[in-house]
Amino acid sequence: MILLLDVGNSQIFGGVVESPVPGESPQDHRLQDMRILFRFRKSTQSSASSDEIGLFLGSVLRENKIDPGSISRIGICSVVPGTMHSLKGACQKYFNLTPFVLQAGVKTGLKIKYRNPLEVGADRIANSIAAIHSYPGKNIVIVDLGTATTFCAITEEKDYLGGAIIPGLRISMEALESRTAKLPTVEILRPEAACGRSTIESIQSGLYFSHLGAMRELITRYEQEVFHGKKPFVIGTGGFSRLFHGTGIFDVELPDLVLQGLLAALRLNEGA
Repeated sequence: MILLLDVGNSQIFGGVVESPVPGESPQDHRLQDMRILFRFRKSTQSSASSDEIGLFLGSVLRENKIDPGSISRIGICSVVPGTMHSLKGACQKYFNLTPFVLQAGVKTGLKIKYRNPLEVGADRIANSIAAIHSYPGKNIVIVDLGTATTFCAITEEKDYLGGAIIPGLRISMEALESRTAKLPTVEILRPEAACGRSTIESIQSGLYFSHLGAMRELITRYEQEVFHGKKPFVIGTGGFSRLFHGTGIFDVELPDLVLQGLLAALRLNEGA
């Protein structure tokens, strides 16, 4: 069994997948066919100790009928540097494993064209690795709707060009609530109409449709600026991507994209 952990600013998103059968090449298994036995989420706490993390991971595995001793590999990508020491310590102490960490210097299969490649978040790299493996030969835009909403543009030649970062839906909502005297916290959902008839409906409409408009604008600009007028293949992922199902903004929605990319990176670096 392989334990995969994506450590985001708000949550740790994890999953367990089966290891390849002995004698089979991992490269023979398509990422689209990756079977996640179960998924879990936990609030990210940069101050958590290795014991707190290790006990949580062991507990969540046992609750899902998986023996922690059956975990043979662990893969981690993180955008929260403060968690890494405790995470590595938990892997060593509770699983007797040195985890694979998706970071600068590992094989990715991408040609990073960022001015400073070290600035690209590990989650964006993981998403991009999964995208080029699952959809080779395509110009791709990935929209990841999490704490922040990130956009990644990758060419059919596997050049990672960059993208955009905007405040996510929850950050935008919390900013309105904390920086105004009378605007309340609201549930983030897909409104029935753009013209809200109450303060709550107006906030929900503004959050949703401004995000939808930003996505359409940026995807259109990438099509003209970097893909020379060719329509890119658009992948939606992240916790809020399901809100935009049916809008036509995405060609495919892949909630497990980051875990798929992390698994692909682990395979690429096997034995390194």
